[in-house]
Amino acid sequence: MKILMVCLGNICRSPVAEGVMKSKAEEHNLNIIIDSAGTSGWHDGESPDKRSIANAAENGIDISRQKSRKVILSDFEEFDVLYAMDESNYNNLLNRSPEKYHYKIKMILDEVHPGENMSVPDPYYGNDGFQLVFDLLNEACEKIAQDLKQ
Repeated sequence: MKILMVCLGNICRSPVAEGVMKSKAEEHNLNIIIDSAGTSGWHDGESPDKRSIANAAENGIDISRQKSRKVILSDFEEFDVLYAMDESNYNNLLNRSPEKYHYKIKMILDEVHPGENMSVPDPYYGNDGFQLVFDLLNEACEKIAQDLKQ
């Protein structure tokens, strides 16, 4: 199983989702591959936002060595599921992928709030919200891990 976590710049939400999911995979002894990417290339090669790094570390997750990258066409073929953090990124993924891969694209919070079309809020332009992002992603990744375990 290969999972790609996707947000806009790949510096706030998706790096946290990648780190949390890797932690859950280890905790639940799952043999899966997790990566993250952004729908924009604005931050290619950059480390995650320092606030995301700090908040993840406060919660026991190290995301400091990750590097931002843009979603590429081969990601749609390579990954089994691409989890979008919000509706905008979900739509961007649909628009950039061949229709035959659309079934792989999902909203991550649909795992715990099916049918509610909930988004993980983007904390980039504020100084708060990073713990909320972590908590939402921790809950979703735990559900994903539990489902994969079965």
